[in-house]
Amino acid sequence: MAGKPKLYYFNGRGRMETTRWLLAAAGVEFEEQFIESKGCLEKLRQDGYLLFQQVPMVEIDGMKIVQTRAILNYIAAKYNLYGKDLKERAFIDMYCEGAMDLNEMIMMLPFKPADTKEKEHATIFERATTRYFPVFEKVLKDHGQGFLVGNKLSRADVQLLETILMAEELKADIISKFPLLKSFKEKISNIPTIKKFLQPGSPRKPPMDEKACEKAMKIFH
Repeated sequence: MAGKPKLYYFNGRGRMETTRWLLAAAGVEFEEQFIESKGCLEKLRQDGYLLFQQVPMVEIDGMKIVQTRAILNYIAAKYNLYGKDLKERAFIDMYCEGAMDLNEMIMMLPFKPADTKEKEHATIFERATTRYFPVFEKVLKDHGQGFLVGNKLSRADVQLLETILMAEELKADIISKFPLLKSFKEKISNIPTIKKFLQPGSPRKPPMDEKACEKAMKIFH
Protein backbone atom coordinates (compact mmCIF):
# COMPACT_ATOMS: atom_id res chain seq x y z
CA MET A 1 0.00 0.00 0.00
CA ALA A 2 1.32 3.42 -0.90
CA GLY A 3 2.27 5.73 1.93
CA LYS A 4 0.65 9.03 2.74
CA PRO A 5 1.30 11.98 0.45
CA LYS A 6 4.18 14.08 1.79
CA LEU A 7 4.09 17.85 1.43
CA TYR A 8 7.30 19.90 1.31
CA TYR A 9 6.86 23.56 2.19
CA PHE A 10 7.39 26.02 5.00
CA ASN A 11 5.08 25.93 8.01
CA GLY A 12 2.60 28.48 6.69
CA ARG A 13 -0.14 28.95 4.13
CA GLY A 14 1.44 30.19 0.93
CA ARG A 15 1.09 28.15 -2.23
CA MET A 16 0.70 24.83 -0.41
CA GLU A 17 -2.48 25.71 1.48
CA THR A 18 -4.88 24.84 -1.35
CA THR A 19 -3.22 21.43 -1.62
CA ARG A 20 -3.83 20.89 2.09
CA TRP A 21 -7.45 21.86 1.56
CA LEU A 22 -7.91 19.52 -1.39
CA LEU A 23 -6.38 16.50 0.32
CA ALA A 24 -8.40 17.17 3.45
CA ALA A 25 -11.61 17.49 1.43
CA ALA A 26 -10.84 14.14 -0.19
CA GLY A 27 -10.40 12.60 3.26
CA VAL A 28 -6.73 11.84 2.60
CA GLU A 29 -4.27 11.96 5.47
CA PHE A 30 -0.91 13.49 4.62
CA GLU A 31 2.46 14.24 6.14
CA GLU A 32 4.36 17.51 6.03
CA GLN A 33 8.08 18.07 5.80
CA PHE A 34 8.53 21.67 6.85
CA ILE A 35 11.33 23.68 5.30
CA GLU A 36 12.75 25.54 8.29
CA SER A 37 15.74 27.28 6.72
CA LYS A 38 17.37 28.26 3.44
CA GLY A 39 19.76 25.34 4.00
CA CYS A 40 16.84 22.88 4.03
CA LEU A 41 15.65 24.27 0.72
CA GLU A 42 19.15 24.06 -0.77
CA LYS A 43 19.44 20.41 0.27
CA LEU A 44 16.20 19.55 -1.55
CA ARG A 45 17.59 21.28 -4.63
CA GLN A 46 20.94 19.52 -4.43
CA ASP A 47 19.27 16.14 -3.92
CA GLY A 48 17.33 16.62 -7.16
CA TYR A 49 13.89 16.76 -5.52
CA LEU A 50 12.81 20.04 -7.10
CA LEU A 51 12.46 19.95 -10.86
CA PHE A 52 12.45 23.74 -11.18
CA GLN A 53 14.38 24.45 -7.98
CA GLN A 54 11.29 25.58 -6.09
CA VAL A 55 8.51 24.42 -3.80
CA PRO A 56 5.73 23.50 -3.18
CA MET A 57 6.51 19.87 -3.87
CA VAL A 58 4.35 16.85 -3.11
CA GLU A 59 5.65 13.32 -2.95
CA ILE A 60 2.80 11.02 -4.01
CA ASP A 61 2.48 7.68 -5.84
CA GLY A 62 6.23 7.45 -6.30
CA MET A 63 6.44 10.90 -7.91
CA LYS A 64 7.83 14.21 -6.75
CA ILE A 65 5.38 16.71 -8.24
CA VAL A 66 6.15 20.42 -8.36
CA GLN A 67 4.20 23.40 -9.72
CA THR A 68 1.01 24.19 -7.82
CA ARG A 69 -1.45 23.63 -10.66
CA ALA A 70 0.12 20.29 -11.59
CA ILE A 71 -0.15 19.18 -7.96
CA LEU A 72 -3.78 20.26 -7.67
CA ASN A 73 -4.75 18.73 -11.03
CA TYR A 74 -3.29 15.37 -10.05
CA ILE A 75 -4.90 15.29 -6.62
CA ALA A 76 -8.28 16.41 -7.98
CA ALA A 77 -8.22 13.73 -10.69
CA LYS A 78 -6.96 10.99 -8.35
CA TYR A 79 -9.62 11.62 -5.73
CA ASN A 80 -12.59 12.23 -8.05
CA LEU A 81 -12.85 15.98 -7.52
CA TYR A 82 -12.39 16.92 -11.16
CA GLY A 83 -15.79 16.40 -12.79
CA LYS A 84 -17.21 13.54 -14.83
CA ASP A 85 -16.05 14.63 -18.29
CA LEU A 86 -13.93 17.09 -20.25
CA LYS A 87 -16.67 19.73 -20.32
CA GLU A 88 -17.09 19.72 -16.54
CA ARG A 89 -13.32 19.85 -16.15
CA ALA A 90 -13.15 22.97 -18.32
CA PHE A 91 -15.66 24.75 -16.08
CA ILE A 92 -13.85 23.55 -12.95
CA ASP A 93 -10.60 24.93 -14.35
CA MET A 94 -12.19 28.29 -15.14
CA TYR A 95 -13.70 28.67 -11.70
CA CYS A 96 -10.52 27.53 -9.97
CA GLU A 97 -8.45 30.05 -11.90
CA GLY A 98 -10.82 32.83 -10.87
CA ALA A 99 -10.72 31.78 -7.22
CA MET A 100 -6.94 31.51 -7.38
CA ASP A 101 -6.63 35.03 -8.80
CA LEU A 102 -8.39 36.44 -5.74
CA ASN A 103 -6.65 33.98 -3.42
CA GLU A 104 -3.28 35.16 -4.71
CA MET A 105 -4.07 38.80 -3.97
CA ILE A 106 -5.08 37.97 -0.41
CA MET A 107 -2.12 35.61 0.09
CA MET A 108 0.39 38.27 -0.91
CA LEU A 109 -1.12 41.05 1.23
CA PRO A 110 0.95 40.29 4.38
CA PHE A 111 4.14 40.66 2.33
CA LYS A 112 3.26 44.13 1.02
CA PRO A 113 5.01 47.22 2.48
CA ALA A 114 3.15 48.62 5.47
CA ASP A 115 2.47 51.95 3.78
CA THR A 116 0.66 50.26 0.86
CA LYS A 117 -1.44 47.72 2.79
CA GLU A 118 -4.47 49.97 3.23
CA LYS A 119 -4.62 50.61 -0.51
CA GLU A 120 -4.04 46.91 -1.31
CA HIS A 121 -6.77 45.96 1.16
CA ALA A 122 -9.22 48.32 -0.57
CA THR A 123 -8.29 46.90 -3.98
CA ILE A 124 -8.91 43.34 -2.79
CA PHE A 125 -12.31 44.30 -1.38
CA GLU A 126 -13.25 46.07 -4.61
CA ARG A 127 -12.15 43.17 -6.82
CA ALA A 128 -13.82 40.57 -4.61
CA THR A 129 -17.18 42.33 -4.50
CA THR A 130 -17.36 43.60 -8.09
CA ARG A 131 -15.40 41.08 -10.16
CA TYR A 132 -15.18 37.67 -8.49
CA PHE A 133 -18.02 37.10 -6.03
CA PRO A 134 -20.74 38.38 -8.41
CA VAL A 135 -19.58 35.82 -10.97
CA PHE A 136 -19.74 32.95 -8.50
CA GLU A 137 -23.13 34.15 -7.23
CA LYS A 138 -24.46 34.03 -10.81
CA VAL A 139 -22.90 30.62 -11.46
CA LEU A 140 -24.63 29.21 -8.39
CA LYS A 141 -27.94 30.79 -9.43
CA ASP A 142 -27.77 29.59 -13.04
CA HIS A 143 -26.53 26.11 -12.17
CA GLY A 144 -29.02 25.63 -9.33
CA GLN A 145 -27.31 22.60 -7.82
CA GLY A 146 -25.62 24.01 -4.72
CA PHE A 147 -22.27 23.10 -6.27
CA LEU A 148 -20.41 25.05 -8.92
CA VAL A 149 -20.15 22.20 -11.43
CA GLY A 150 -22.28 19.08 -11.80
CA ASN A 151 -24.19 17.81 -8.78
CA LYS A 152 -21.31 16.80 -6.50
CA LEU A 153 -18.33 18.30 -4.75
CA SER A 154 -15.43 19.30 -6.99
CA ARG A 155 -12.11 21.01 -6.65
CA ALA A 156 -13.81 24.28 -7.65
CA ASP A 157 -16.08 24.19 -4.60
CA VAL A 158 -13.15 23.54 -2.28
CA GLN A 159 -11.06 26.35 -3.71
CA LEU A 160 -13.93 28.83 -3.65
CA LEU A 161 -14.66 28.07 0.00
CA GLU A 162 -10.99 28.51 0.88
CA THR A 163 -10.98 31.89 -0.87
CA ILE A 164 -14.24 33.04 0.77
CA LEU A 165 -12.87 32.25 4.22
CA MET A 166 -9.63 34.07 3.46
CA ALA A 167 -11.61 37.11 2.28
CA GLU A 168 -13.71 37.02 5.45
CA GLU A 169 -10.53 37.21 7.51
CA LEU A 170 -10.00 40.63 5.93
CA LYS A 171 -13.63 41.74 6.21
CA ALA A 172 -16.09 39.55 8.07
CA ASP A 173 -19.18 40.63 6.10
CA ILE A 174 -17.59 40.62 2.65
CA ILE A 175 -20.18 38.17 1.22
CA SER A 176 -23.16 39.74 3.02
CA LYS A 177 -24.67 40.90 -0.29
CA PHE A 178 -24.32 37.46 -1.89
CA PRO A 179 -27.01 35.16 -0.42
CA LEU A 180 -26.16 32.16 -2.58
CA LEU A 181 -22.48 32.40 -1.62
CA LYS A 182 -23.53 32.50 2.04
CA SER A 183 -25.59 29.33 1.55
CA PHE A 184 -22.75 27.75 -0.42
CA LYS A 185 -20.28 28.53 2.35
CA GLU A 186 -22.57 26.93 4.93
CA LYS A 187 -23.16 23.82 2.81
CA ILE A 188 -19.55 23.15 1.81
CA SER A 189 -18.21 23.96 5.29
CA ASN A 190 -20.41 21.22 6.72
CA ILE A 191 -19.23 18.41 4.45
CA PRO A 192 -17.70 16.09 7.07
CA THR A 193 -14.14 16.01 5.72
CA ILE A 194 -14.08 19.78 5.30
CA LYS A 195 -15.73 20.42 8.64
CA LYS A 196 -12.96 18.38 10.25
CA PHE A 197 -10.31 20.45 8.46
CA LEU A 198 -11.89 23.64 9.80
CA GLN A 199 -11.57 22.49 13.42
CA PRO A 200 -8.70 23.59 15.70
CA GLY A 201 -5.71 21.26 15.54
CA SER A 202 -6.11 20.38 11.87
CA PRO A 203 -3.28 20.88 9.33
CA ARG A 204 -4.96 24.11 8.18
CA LYS A 205 -2.58 27.02 8.65
CA PRO A 206 -3.50 30.34 10.30
CA PRO A 207 -3.25 33.70 8.53
CA MET A 208 0.32 34.84 7.99
CA ASP A 209 1.52 37.26 10.65
CA GLU A 210 4.61 39.47 10.55
CA LYS A 211 6.83 36.84 12.18
CA ALA A 212 5.77 34.12 9.73
CA CYS A 213 6.34 36.47 6.78
CA GLU A 214 9.84 37.29 7.99
CA LYS A 215 10.70 33.60 8.31
CA ALA A 216 9.37 32.82 4.84
CA MET A 217 11.37 35.67 3.33
CA LYS A 218 14.56 34.34 4.94
CA ILE A 219 13.97 30.88 3.49
CA PHE A 220 12.99 31.87 -0.04
CA HIS A 221 15.07 34.99 -0.69
